Order: sequence, then structure tokens, then C-alpha cells
Amino acid sequence: MGGSVDFSKLANLVDGYVRLPGDPGFDAASRPFNKRYADVRPSAVLSVASADDVGKAIVWARGNDVPIVARGGGHSYAGNSVNTGLVLDLRGLDQVRVDPSSELVTVGGGTRMSTLYAGLEPYDLAFPAGNADDVAIGGLVLGGGVAAVSRSFGLTCDSLVETDVVLADGTTVTCNETSNADLFWACRGGGGGNFGVNTSFTFQARPVLASSTCLLLWHREHARDVLACMQEIMDRAPDEFAARIGIARAADEEAVVSVVGWHLGPAEELREMLRPALAVAEPFRADIADRTYWEAKDYLHHNTEGGAFAVRTRSTPKPLPDAGVATMIDAVDAWPGSSNADGAGAALFTWGGAINRVPVTETAFPHRDVLFLISMDTSWHVEDGPAVARANLDWLTALHERMGEFAADSAYVNFTDPDLGDWQSAYHGPNYARLAEVKRRYDPDRVFRFPQAI
Repeated sequence: MGGSVDFSKLANLVDGYVRLPGDPGFDAASRPFNKRYADVRPSAVLSVASADDVGKAIVWARGNDVPIVARGGGHSYAGNSVNTGLVLDLRGLDQVRVDPSSELVTVGGGTRMSTLYAGLEPYDLAFPAGNADDVAIGGLVLGGGVAAVSRSFGLTCDSLVETDVVLADGTTVTCNETSNADLFWACRGGGGGNFGVNTSFTFQARPVLASSTCLLLWHREHARDVLACMQEIMDRAPDEFAARIGIARAADEEAVVSVVGWHLGPAEELREMLRPALAVAEPFRADIADRTYWEAKDYLHHNTEGGAFAVRTRSTPKPLPDAGVATMIDAVDAWPGSSNADGAGAALFTWGGAINRVPVTETAFPHRDVLFLISMDTSWHVEDGPAVARANLDWLTALHERMGEFAADSAYVNFTDPDLGDWQSAYHGPNYARLAEVKRRYDPDRVFRFPQAI
């Protein structure tokens, strides 16, 4: 892209607002969530007013040789929702329409979780969604979307029934099981940003259920026994219960073992399921309580210090052996440290249930045989300097390699890992070849591209 691009011509074409560096709102519309990529700055941001703006911007960008990328919540772990060309800020596409009779919910492509839940709660309807206010629906569903209720309700993409996509030629197509079915298949777990810009999604919702939640914390000395016991509990647990089992620490602090869970049933049942873990060692905090669905959603809300971070994933269809658990614990003990209060850790997200009852090729999301997603993460602040960042990334790479002895090479595309080697197979498994065919059909010139783009 040359330096002579006249963005005022784009501004004259669209109803939305074109922002240049230094303009009010430019940073908010283009800043990546992961500060690891804070130095990536676009030449311009278009805050779109409609799907028509998206189509016009794509045609204009192609004609002026300007790279283009869509940004919903900006939460791409690898910073893929920001580039050095034109960013399409989709936040204005955030309408939520609920049809109580059919329980269908149609949302704009830039709708964030806070807006989505506010639109759903009056109707007591829901579908699997995210747990951070600023995460947008597009990135979530296009990468599959694993929610705390997915063991019962399936993935976010399993509830998707239709989506509108603006293609690389600027035209809009509607995709569902019968119209543009190949693109619809790809949009159900093939990863965001690959095939076009999704401006609308329609989901099949369902009535919410009374719930209960748990938050259990143990000291480091109980890590091996608790992590082993909790894996066995989750291996036997009904679909109604999902939990995140982890060990983490911040700088100069002892590691803490945690279990955070959501049960679509009463706290009495949840307490009984957790009884073996409570018997193994007494937690220093134990909160098990009945909640409404909406209270449970708030209870599991994800809070973060922010800053820079990296995440790597693997998966396993069964509980880890003792040696695998020990590897996680020893690695957390040996974390090199940073000033970020989020620290570092390793966690087992319980999958299975309804997720695994969908055939592997029915949607683009391939991980239909997983019991636990193993998520390994570390964080730092940009101000810590490059040596601290390098030490954290080296630590994470070493842990990821060591866990390869106990877990598969598969990786969750929504926890995007820019350092992943064979990402085609790890993210997409046996579905990659078909995804590549869809890419060639709908974006033959690879207008939508980034380092791990199909």
C-alpha cells in the first residue's frame, strides 16, 4: 500500500465514519485487546453504519490496493482484527432481534456479549455465548464458540441457522443449510476473517434453565490430588455440569488451584458431584450456590488485568495421567514472572457432551472427541521490556512441547496461537481441505488474509 491513498474518497462513498490516526475515537476503534500487538496501527478505520458500507469498503479497498480486515470486539489473541491498512469497525452493527414464537435471535455482526445478553434476558431465551462483555459475536461463532453451557447446548456455531456474508467482490449472500450451504458449513467453526465479513447471524435459542455455580480454591500443596480428582469427576459428570480446572500464579505469589463451574441444575446436585474433591482437601474458598441463568452468566464473567499475553492449546479425550498433571504444576512453579497480575497458568476446560455428539465433518469445527481443552497461558506488560516478554514466550513454548507427550496436537482456533507450526491440521483437522476449497470459491484472490488465513 502506497502513501498516497486518499481515504476521503472512501468517506464520500459510505454512511459510516472514516477515522484517521489522531482522530477522536480512532484508538478505541482499532486498538487490539492483546497489547502484544499494540504497535500495529491501521492507516484508517471505517466505523460502518450498515452492511452496504462493508460492501462498498471492500470494493474500494481492492481498487486502491489497501489491505482490509474486519474488527468486532478486537479480541483476536493473535491481533488478527487489526492490520496496517483499513480496519472495518463493526460495532455499529449490534441490533438484537428476538422472535419469541420461533425462539430465533438475529444479531448484527458486531454485537458484543453485553448487548447480546441485555437483548436476550427479557425473553428468558439464550444460546451458548461468551463470558466477557466486549467479545463480539462474529469471532466467537466463526471459530466454533465453546461456552460454559456447551456440554448441554452445544457450540455457539451449532445454534447458528443463518448468516449474511459480504464477499470479496462486495456482494452479500445469505447462507444456511440450503442456500450457499458450503459457505454456511465453513462459517460454523472455520475461523473468523477467512471468507468474508459476516454482518448478521441468526441463532436458534432455547429457554434458560435454573442454574448453580461453584468457585473452589485450594493452596498449591493440594494441586496434584485436586487436579487428578477433578478430572475424574468431570469424566463422569452429566452434560449439565461444565467446569474449568486450573492452576495459576502471579509474580511472587504461591500458585492457586481453582475450579470454576456452571451446573444447569440445583446446587444440591452440584455439591454432591464435587464431594470427592472437597474430601481430598479442604479448599480455602468454597462458594456453591443456586443462581438464575443470568446470575450464573454474571458469576462466570471473565475479568482480566489486560496487557500482553499468549495462549497455547492442546486437547485430550480422557483425563491426563499423573505425569501430565505434574508437568503442568511444575511448569507453573517455574514461571519466570512479569508485572502483569494475570500471571500464568494451565487450565483444563471441560468439553464433551453435546459438543461431541455432532459428527466431525458436519460443521467446520473438528474437535468432536475432546474431553478437556488444555489451555496454557502467560501474560506480561509491554513496559516489562523485551527480555521479560521473551522469557514468558519461551516458558510457554516449553510447556506446550512438554504437554505434547500427554495430549494431542489439536488447537482451538479461537485461542489463536501465532507461534503454532502445523496450524492447518491443529486448528482444522480433517476439515482443512474442504475449507480451502470454500476459500478458493468465495475468495479466490485471498482478499481476506492474515498469517494463518486459509
